[in-house]
Amino acid sequence: MIRRLLAAALTVLATGTVAVVLQQPEPATAEPRGREPLVIAHRGASAHRPEHTLLSYETAIALGADYIEPDLVSTKDHVLVARHENEIGGTTDVENHPEFAARRTTKTIDGTPITGWFTEDFTLAELKTLRAEERVPDLRPDNTAFNGLAEIPTFDEVVALAKRSGVGVYPETKHPTYFDSIGLSLEEPLLDVLGRHGWRGSRDPVFIQSFETANLRELSKRTKLPLIQLITATGAPYDWVAAGDPRTYDTMVTPAGLRDVASYADGVGVDTRRIVPAGPDGRLLPPTPLIQDAHRAGLKVHTWTVRNENSQLPVDFRFGNPASPAYPRATGNVMGWLERLYSLGVDGVFADDPGMANAVRERVF
Repeated sequence: MIRRLLAAALTVLATGTVAVVLQQPEPATAEPRGREPLVIAHRGASAHRPEHTLLSYETAIALGADYIEPDLVSTKDHVLVARHENEIGGTTDVENHPEFAARRTTKTIDGTPITGWFTEDFTLAELKTLRAEERVPDLRPDNTAFNGLAEIPTFDEVVALAKRSGVGVYPETKHPTYFDSIGLSLEEPLLDVLGRHGWRGSRDPVFIQSFETANLRELSKRTKLPLIQLITATGAPYDWVAAGDPRTYDTMVTPAGLRDVASYADGVGVDTRRIVPAGPDGRLLPPTPLIQDAHRAGLKVHTWTVRNENSQLPVDFRFGNPASPAYPRATGNVMGWLERLYSLGVDGVFADDPGMANAVRERVF
């Protein structure tokens, strides 16, 4: 309760600005919230600090997040690190390191050619010489003030922070088929790190998530930790695509598809558009039955991603003058959007600003 009250005090709803990061609370386990939805800090407090840094995760914890979310990729020496993608040209200062210039290359990741620098071509020691940078500086220019201050954290460092701060972790395995293909499977080191920190059971504060299905089915046989099937608004799991399977995520959100998901996972993590779709004009339509159908199948429903900026919100929840150059990055009616999602019965919300999500939750519940 103390942590939640302090978190609420940190949140300035008008601007979303974090004024200070408080001393972390004493170690604890993530407290159950009953019917209240979880606040999942998307890549940390990425609205306030460069994503996937300890700065971002620490800020998220101070703002009242229940879980911090690291996306996981592998180094050359098979250590899991937190990055949005294995290509790090847009999230680090690697381009300023002449000693790594020759490692810039083009690879095909999940069927798409990408040019840049890739974590799997660096040892952990080499990655630790780099510094993190804001991934979307045009949208979040204030975050660039923190460029160069943080290293790339290992998953072990993220879990250690979560444990001593009394929050859970919500790791995503990024591109598991690709990493399997190059001999750097993500699942074994993931379970090893969690196990070394004592998190192995169904009641531990961990959710493991993936957009693919094969690795979740594999994990369901190897761990009791909760698993979450991620579902985008369009497209299909890459492991299905690679196998020539014609099914898509649309198949997965039918009642039969959700029952199949429930055979290997504990919940679904869905794009908000799967819950409240938008029409051709961008305005929201009536909600779908996905939440009710998933609950009938015994699945939790977590939704992603709530962001503060007008350009990232549904048209119905934008504020300000669209003609202004600042309009796309101005804070919209994110509070109203959160209230809408909470009212529909979601079990958790991924938020770039966990302080905002926490403050609205405190008011609603």
